[in-house]
Amino acid sequence: MAHTPQIKIPATYMRGGTSKGVFFRLQDLPEAARVPGAARDALLLRVIGSPDPYAKQIDGMGGATSSTSKTVIVAKSERKDHDVDYLFGQVSIDKPFVDWSGNCGNLSSAVGSFAIASGLVDPERVPQDGMALVRIWQANIGKTIIAHVPMTKGEVQETGDFELDGVTFPAAEVQLEFLDPAAEEEGAGGSMFPTGNLVDELEVPGVGTLQATMINAGIPTIFVNAEAIGYKGTELQEAINGDPRALAMFETIRAHGAVRMGLIKSVEEAAKRQHTPKVAFVAKPASYVASSGKQVAASDVDLLVRALSMGKLHHAMMGTAAVAIGTAAAIPGTLVNLAAGGGERSAVRFGHPSGTLRVGAEAVQVDGEWQVAKAIMSRSARVLMEGWVRVPGDCFQTT
Repeated sequence: MAHTPQIKIPATYMRGGTSKGVFFRLQDLPEAARVPGAARDALLLRVIGSPDPYAKQIDGMGGATSSTSKTVIVAKSERKDHDVDYLFGQVSIDKPFVDWSGNCGNLSSAVGSFAIASGLVDPERVPQDGMALVRIWQANIGKTIIAHVPMTKGEVQETGDFELDGVTFPAAEVQLEFLDPAAEEEGAGGSMFPTGNLVDELEVPGVGTLQATMINAGIPTIFVNAEAIGYKGTELQEAINGDPRALAMFETIRAHGAVRMGLIKSVEEAAKRQHTPKVAFVAKPASYVASSGKQVAASDVDLLVRALSMGKLHHAMMGTAAVAIGTAAAIPGTLVNLAAGGGERSAVRFGHPSGTLRVGAEAVQVDGEWQVAKAIMSRSARVLMEGWVRVPGDCFQTT
């Protein structure tokens, strides 16, 4: 019987922060997939195991959640003062598309170590011991990320005692600096607040008129108050992901907010742009039990935040959304800032379903416009497996 043999492609399976993804060097991809387009998307869909009507991704590397249906392509950078270019693809689980509209802050923490181990960083810039500073160009959003990667005896240090809520085992700390994190989104005018307001009245059919802070920082994010939509901010995944009506409400808020932000022209377009914007709800500090059973006291946090990614409540917090949280918290008058008690602040610790996270950002007002030079947070990363992924040889042939 005629058949198409499988091909194998060099790849590394990595955890970065609270996400996992398949990492590729651009040069290792089949020639047709080295450029953006249908062939690349088809290849990555097949690698991950999508589209899967069973929503399990059994026949691929994906883990059937937004946090584990991810791909990364890294190449040596030709840009001045950058080491590598990093492109992130969020793969839909049950639909045939890859969303390239935003970054993954969690997997950003693995890009530096992958780049060093893959020979993409000039050896003269990598110390035998100490901290390697990898300058990353985030190609999805056109921004710079500096990864502080610990080195020991010429190798990337992956193990350590840094604990990250949402990740079971400790590892080495990787600090990330997101420079000038205001996202330059098409249609949003490159403004941190695309509507020009710190708080808007957002009309959402079937929900009502909600106060909303809509910000482009790290990733476009729509923040609303938890109590305005019937929540406390202490909810875990099952409280929302098991409620179809709640998920539909959040998607409606997301779609209408995306239109107001200028990211799409009509709410119908939101279905083809699942990765961005994010929608999140905030509340003042309260005690709760995290998904691991860990007790989080109200005194442990400045505010509570729950965020949805790819249509589901995230089990922890997306790294890019954490940048948005830190940035919004630093700007007096946003809903995030008000939930944290208001006033000026350069860092915030927030509670999420898996525990807590601290993120720092310093905001200044220049000619009436808010600007943030950088946002800083710590994550960790680890290689889980390396070698080759195998796919049918014709899976990316689009003609």
